[in-house]
Amino acid sequence: MKYVLMFVETEQFARQLEAMGELELRQAYEAVGQWFTEHADKITHHAHLAPVHTATTMRLDGAEPVITDGPFVEGKEVVSGFAEVEVADLDEALKIARSWPACPIVEIRPLS
Repeated sequence: MKYVLMFVETEQFARQLEAMGELELRQAYEAVGQWFTEHADKITHHAHLAPVHTATTMRLDGAEPVITDGPFVEGKEVVSGFAEVEVADLDEALKIARSWPACPIVEIRPLS
């Protein structure tokens, strides 16, 4: 089965990243790189998204689409990246997600 692991940053996590020194930040990025290496045989695609302020949102709930700059809502949590994994089942996807070393929230969804 294929699942998408969506990595969700919180405001607190973003502040912690901003407060890190160069060495600590490098170690954090190395931990993420190591995670991708450890799970490379299961990851079929992954990407880091551009910052949330670069988003464009299209609302389709009215008579005409409404396009705005920025995210749909000002949220305290934003998806900052994702990895698509091919695994046997949800339990295996959860095991991989549990070891994610960065953002404090990982949303797991099956691909249909």
